[in-house]
Amino acid sequence: MRMWEKVVPRLAGRVLTVDLRGHGESGDGPWEWDAVLDDLDAVTDHFGLSAPAVVGHSLGGMLAGMWARRHPDCPAVVSLDGHRAAATHPANYAGMPADRVAEDLAKLTAIFDAQEAMITRPGREIMAALRSSAEFADSLPVFADVTSPFLVVLGTRDLPGLPSEFTALMAAYRAGLRRDLATLTARRPNIVVEELDASHGMVFERPDEVAALVNRFVHRASATAV
Repeated sequence: MRMWEKVVPRLAGRVLTVDLRGHGESGDGPWEWDAVLDDLDAVTDHFGLSAPAVVGHSLGGMLAGMWARRHPDCPAVVSLDGHRAAATHPANYAGMPADRVAEDLAKLTAIFDAQEAMITRPGREIMAALRSSAEFADSLPVFADVTSPFLVVLGTRDLPGLPSEFTALMAAYRAGLRRDLATLTARRPNIVVEELDASHGMVFERPDEVAALVNRFVHRASATAV
């Protein structure tokens, strides 16, 4: 929830933030996508929200798409740089030789393995479950099933501190996303893609711009529905 502290005051309407299971102040539990969506259903039921717009960042953006797939009456859904893991299937990188992709992916995966070993919350079990999940590796097949107005926001910069040896890999990663999202939006006109001059940490790097994107899209979706 704390990641949203700079964005929430800039959002229009009533806003609720949630710590997912195993994150922040929420309790632990095995990571199963349907169970996590059940958690979110419990929150909306508790607060009497019948059809809320849903906005998620990173993992939350993936869940936002899953929520909208489960709830076709969702009035608007926004995924802020939550679409594919950085270490995804080699075919999801575009414009880079396959052998170079494989080499760089092996190095990047080793870094993530080391980070996972040091993470205490979410725990290693949740991280392992996420990293082995097809939906975490690539949520675009989930997004293809969403019929609600859907905004997908891409960050255009690498994370600060990312070793320069991965610059080409991340450029290929974004090129693959642009390619595949273009294919998706051609089939799904309800999906809109926008790019933001920020890294994956856009919610705390560019809170004004993030809030403006969300407010504009949710307002437009609501006006169209009326």
